[in-house]
Amino acid sequence: MAQSTGAKRTGKVKLSRAEKKAARLVRKQRRRDSFKQMRQAFTLTRKNDARLVPYLVLAFVLTAVPLYLLVVFITDSVWLPILPALMLGLLAAMFLFSRRAQSSAYSQAEGQAGAAAYVLGQLRGDWRKTDAVAGTPQLDAVHRLLGRPGVVLIGEGAPQRVKPLLAQEKKRVARLAGDAPIYDVVVGRGEGEVPLAKLNTHLMKLPRNLSKEQVVALDRRLSALGAQRAPLPQGPMPGGVKMRSVQRAARRRG
Repeated sequence: MAQSTGAKRTGKVKLSRAEKKAARLVRKQRRRDSFKQMRQAFTLTRKNDARLVPYLVLAFVLTAVPLYLLVVFITDSVWLPILPALMLGLLAAMFLFSRRAQSSAYSQAEGQAGAAAYVLGQLRGDWRKTDAVAGTPQLDAVHRLLGRPGVVLIGEGAPQRVKPLLAQEKKRVARLAGDAPIYDVVVGRGEGEVPLAKLNTHLMKLPRNLSKEQVVALDRRLSALGAQRAPLPQGPMPGGVKMRSVQRAARRRG
């Protein structure tokens, strides 16, 4: 009875041995999954980025060595700065690896059907995304974003097919958008196009033209707009590696 009262006061539930063992197994499996994701991402990135390993070593050295020398100068100890220098060097290397892995994945995915839809899924902030509101049998597609800048239509595929799709969808949206701005973006490397790796950065730089209330109201109006869904393959990233998982794993190990 006393143990039960004590547990209620502290708000903690005492776990049985079996429950503690199960919790340890879950944590162990998560660490294994994290390491597996990191190893897979490293293997894939190294195949497509010959400079990866030298750059990681350089990032580690340029971060760890100056810190080590600085702490030695301040404390006059050769042993004290070893651990913090190693930790900071590993953190710098992991950060660089995350960035280069993301860049490598984007470069491999560029031109694949559904790549833009995946990248838009990484967009931060209050955006309402509708995939493939228009498309062609060749897997060209137009995706619709709604946010504080207004309505943004993103086209991916062959420019000669995507641009007419964008124009057609822009007319449909304009009937309900009122005074809200409508932007159109073509993903690619041609003149006037936005590269896949810079797509989200380009979108985040758009001016904020609408209030939150206007976005909600416009979202309700656009939800009544029919969509001609285009079939898009899932997971355009090479080898099925999701960069969000890679970055989570990098942060855990950093």
